[in-house]
Amino acid sequence: MKIKATLDRIPGGMMIVPLIVGAIINTLFPNAAKTFGSFTGALLTGALPILVVFYVCMGATIDFKATPYILKKGGVLLLSKVGIAAVIGIIAAQFLGEGMISGGMFAGLSVLAIVAAMNDTNGGLYMALMGQFGKKEDVAAYSIMSLESGPFLTMVTLGVAGLSAFPWQTLVGAILPLVIGMILGNLDQELREFLGRAVPVLVPFFAFALGAGLNLLNVWKAGIAGILLGIAVVLITGTVLWVVDRLTGGNGIAGLAAASTAGNAAGVPAAVAAANSSYAPVAPAATALVASCVIVTAILVPIVTAWWAKRIGADNKATV
Repeated sequence: MKIKATLDRIPGGMMIVPLIVGAIINTLFPNAAKTFGSFTGALLTGALPILVVFYVCMGATIDFKATPYILKKGGVLLLSKVGIAAVIGIIAAQFLGEGMISGGMFAGLSVLAIVAAMNDTNGGLYMALMGQFGKKEDVAAYSIMSLESGPFLTMVTLGVAGLSAFPWQTLVGAILPLVIGMILGNLDQELREFLGRAVPVLVPFFAFALGAGLNLLNVWKAGIAGILLGIAVVLITGTVLWVVDRLTGGNGIAGLAAASTAGNAAGVPAAVAAANSSYAPVAPAATALVASCVIVTAILVPIVTAWWAKRIGADNKATV
């Protein structure tokens, strides 16, 4: 059976097929992880541990000399993603204020939902795609982009006052595995080669675990508004990030791979509402919409990224 050959013919197949399979299993059998437990349960719920290994192995392939490039690429993508979310949010605020659309095709849509969906990139998806189609330095750029994570920048964008604390421990924890991998790889060339060979192998496993955390019913619950918002995230942020990536010397792959909504973004509306009660009435609907965006963008971004990589001849140029 030509399973791998078949997956290779599908745009982003090594990423998107395991992800969809995991999402289907979680949707049809949401208690599968608890039912089987042990290693099967660990695989169904193990996106973060697999990602940690991915970070270390990917970090081992990165030369310290590439640090300036990493800072530049990550900084540009971060500022562009947050910037476009702020611009769209400011425009939408002129029509929606702090409320939401109460009926029709776009019922539940609010500035909170729009900003939360656009602000935060799915780091695991980005790194997996860049590990398959991009440069290792572009993968490492997420260590800078991880500043998007959580409600902080969303609150800033929405103008929430009084937030001065910043969770530096979480940020350090997000980049520590990558840094450890970089140190190991730069200290020992043989260790770099050993760890580097695991990067492409980890992609389908991480994708499956990521999919197993998604429930396709969320798309149904959010309705057409959730699907359209997810498409808008890919189109709007993808276009801006693609242009910025090209202008800064990239080939556009990193920009497209970053045009997604992070899974933890679904928790942002509730966090914002807790900090500012004026958003409490719109938070539940915003949560459903953002959750839908997570799924829609997790499906569309790999397809779009793989299509562009194939078009420019980078689909077979893995980082290792």
